[in-house]
Amino acid sequence: MRRLTSGLVFVLLLTIGSLSAQAQHTKDSLETIKKRLQEKKAVLIDVREQGEWDAGHLKAAQLVPLTKLRAGVMEKTLPKDKFIYCHCRSGGRVLIATSILKPLGYDIRPLKQGYQQLLKAGFEKAADPPKPK
Repeated sequence: MRRLTSGLVFVLLLTIGSLSAQAQHTKDSLETIKKRLQEKKAVLIDVREQGEWDAGHLKAAQLVPLTKLRAGVMEKTLPKDKFIYCHCRSGGRVLIATSILKPLGYDIRPLKQGYQQLLKAGFEKAADPPKPK
C-alpha cells in the first residue's frame, strides 16, 4: 500500500509540474499590443479555421489555422524577430499554438481575449468581402 501511495504522489507531482510548464496567456495589455502592432514590432495571428475567418476577422491579423500549425505547414511564414500575438475565438486554441511555436524559437504571446472581445476593445474588423452578384 505504501508503494502505491508513493507512486500516486510521484504521478501527482509530475502532473503539477507539467501544468505549470504549460503555456499561459500573455500579461501584455491590449494597449501595449496595439502599439507594438502599429510600430511593426509585432504581428497578430488568428489560429481559428478558415470558415471562422471568413465569417469575420481582425484587419491586423493574418490567418494561421491551428490545423496547419499542427501539420507543421505554417510556422515558416512567421517572423522570429517580432512578438507574435495570437488569438482565437475564446482563448483556448492559442495555448496549443503556443506549445507548438515556442519550442521553435518564436516569441509567442497568446491572448486570453477572443475575437469578439478584441472587437469590443477597439481592434478593427476587416471589411467584409464583396458579395457575389
